Amino acid sequence: MISLNWVKDYVDIEKEDLKELAVKVTKAGVNVEKVINNHIDNLVIGEVLECAMHPDSDHLHICQVNIGSSTTQIVCGAPNVKAGIKVLVALPGCVLPGDFEIKAGKIRGQESNGMICALFELGVEEKTEETYAKGIEVLETDLEPGTDANIHLGTDDTLYELDIHKHRNNDCYYHIGFAYEIASILGKKVTLPEDKHNEIADDVNNHIALKVETEKCPYYTAKMVKGVEIKESPDFIKKRLISAGMRPINNVVDISNYVMLEYGQPLHFFDKNKLGDNILVRQAKENETIITLDGQKRDLLTSDIVITDGEKPVCIAGVMGGENTDVDENTKDILIESAIFNAVSIRYTSSRLDLRSEASIRYGKGLSFEYTDAAMERACYLLEKYANATVLSGIAKHDTIDKREKIVKFKTKEVSTLLGLELTDQDVETELDRLMFDYKLDKDTFTVTIPRRRLDIDPNVNDIAEEIGRLYGYENLSSTLPRIPTRRGVYVGDVGIRKEISRRLRTLGLNEVKNYTLTSPDMASKFRYEEKNQITLPNPMSSDKSVIRTSLLPSLINNYEYNKARNIKDINIYEIAKTYDSSYNEDTKISILMKGNYLVNEWQHTIVKCDFYCLKGIVENLLDYLGFKNRYTFEACEAPEMHPGITAKILLDRNEIGIIGRVHPSYKKDEVYIAEISMTALYNAKIKPLKFKEASKYPEIIKDVAFVVENNVESEVIKSQIKKSGGRLLDSIDVFDLYENIEAGKKSIAYKLVFKDSSRTLSDEEVMEIFNKIISEVESKIGAKLRS
Repeated sequence: MISLNWVKDYVDIEKEDLKELAVKVTKAGVNVEKVINNHIDNLVIGEVLECAMHPDSDHLHICQVNIGSSTTQIVCGAPNVKAGIKVLVALPGCVLPGDFEIKAGKIRGQESNGMICALFELGVEEKTEETYAKGIEVLETDLEPGTDANIHLGTDDTLYELDIHKHRNNDCYYHIGFAYEIASILGKKVTLPEDKHNEIADDVNNHIALKVETEKCPYYTAKMVKGVEIKESPDFIKKRLISAGMRPINNVVDISNYVMLEYGQPLHFFDKNKLGDNILVRQAKENETIITLDGQKRDLLTSDIVITDGEKPVCIAGVMGGENTDVDENTKDILIESAIFNAVSIRYTSSRLDLRSEASIRYGKGLSFEYTDAAMERACYLLEKYANATVLSGIAKHDTIDKREKIVKFKTKEVSTLLGLELTDQDVETELDRLMFDYKLDKDTFTVTIPRRRLDIDPNVNDIAEEIGRLYGYENLSSTLPRIPTRRGVYVGDVGIRKEISRRLRTLGLNEVKNYTLTSPDMASKFRYEEKNQITLPNPMSSDKSVIRTSLLPSLINNYEYNKARNIKDINIYEIAKTYDSSYNEDTKISILMKGNYLVNEWQHTIVKCDFYCLKGIVENLLDYLGFKNRYTFEACEAPEMHPGITAKILLDRNEIGIIGRVHPSYKKDEVYIAEISMTALYNAKIKPLKFKEASKYPEIIKDVAFVVENNVESEVIKSQIKKSGGRLLDSIDVFDLYENIEAGKKSIAYKLVFKDSSRTLSDEEVMEIFNKIISEVESKIGAKLRS
């Protein structure tokens, strides 16, 4: 709750329409939930000139009351009404709390033109037996009869009930902070309150030894005053506390609350003589307790911060003081605490103890050390003026707080981009001046120092843009579609290649499967072609899921058995998943299993069966698609659970990356073909940029040739020699026929050779010259024989 009468002390709003001002404040980002005006119309100060008993009543009085412009008759039943006193008079037309309207009339036959009021009838005091017995309010005031009584009561104030966003921090929880907000909106300046006071030579450090043993208290200051007089507070302090919803107690306690509502800095006053000569700030000890000011015994935790006299707790820091050092009517010397504690710790302690106070709310939002110091000086000034206190010199201080300035550099263009406006440097200067932020403009770059009172602003251009935008007016922002550069979203890294591989394999007619990373010891013992050490879980959820896979092939075999049992004959599946060895090395693998028919066209009676070459073609298609054409080879090998004559390892740049072949008949009688490739190896291999060349406009020349070689000679050896001998005019080589047992221990392999040149038409003579050279060199270097 913010009192506008109070705010007037710091910023000039005398001529402002306070309801319109509430709208401006709300538009600037601080929501004024409600505008409250407690002014009671037709309520004046009156003076009782005559008081006589009512002729028809034993308790009513007929009073002649001076109301300034005239004297009027009022019938009053209060026992304490008498001639010569000043009273509160509700004239006809006055509406009291509860919608009770005062009207002129007759009471037992006597005319009555108003009502002499008690405070509880005006809603200023709570109605109790005590306040009811007290009767009407007898005023001690110099105000003349007829004067607006709201001036005396303090009900001429307008209050703003604020709904403050949690990110706004603490600055709108106190009147000076809110004054800065209003000043920014109206383009006015803030005048801070008086805090100059006299100090004697005696130093506070001669009377108190301060020690802090917790990191949760980065800033602690203490000053001391002597000879205070405990009495009633001045009227302006009482009225302002009441407006803010706080009950006045005495001048010393009220000054503490007044400064907190003014600067946002909670203070704590210790009775110095009860406290002793030591202050130790520390974490509470296990099983430590304290009796707080409300008379309750509180059990503390080691996470709580406490103020102690060196031994026992005298205050729960930031939450509530202890009964053992409270200020009472006999207090003469006071030690003033103004400190900063860890906000999270205060919130936790306050919530746990169910002690949510005005002080704990403010400590829980964070404080500025500049206002911690200013609040101390202001308290000393008020105690000197209104409690006749003598202020000691010096200050006991513990200080580990970070005092670095929050500085941000930016250009007007950045703010304009964020707000969607076309601002000039002058526009930005205007708003920074209104905010009262120090800044420098060097060429086109602003350097802004954020004031410490604004803890909610971080040193970045986004927060500065928000402040400029809210003062400029959100309603002035034009609605436009955002204009930002966009780019196509793509998968990158290993995720990208995984998606590409999976898409390609699905295009080639394979179905993806997913299996557990964990498998049984029996399955994990199969297809150990890499001979990696496996991880066995110490506490598996079941025995069939106790080993981490180093190969995906056993899982695919398991998928095959599952589908076969359900009479599914054509099985073409793949899985891409991560594997791990005992050293926790991660390797993503691509595994393929094929069995039965790959393609079936019943209408044209076309069937392509799954065999080694079908699977090899799929692997080649995948590697070509990924950009590894002419970089991979297949080399015959033997591996566990694999057919010794139909198994090969897959090499990329002469490095082994996987295996391909048929499952050994002793393991699976059916013709099951499998392949496994390390996707990690593919990802780590550099792919050269694809090169494109124009299709030749000239005809090609095709030649077929067949060689008879020993059975142990591989086709790749022959193809390599043909390519080397054919030179640049040989465009492609394809095997189109294999004839085994053509002679004892020999086989015939036939090749289709395509010759072409992109720049001209080849002649038969030059092609035949190259063709004869190929035959000659294959025969001489490989020991092949041209098949007639």
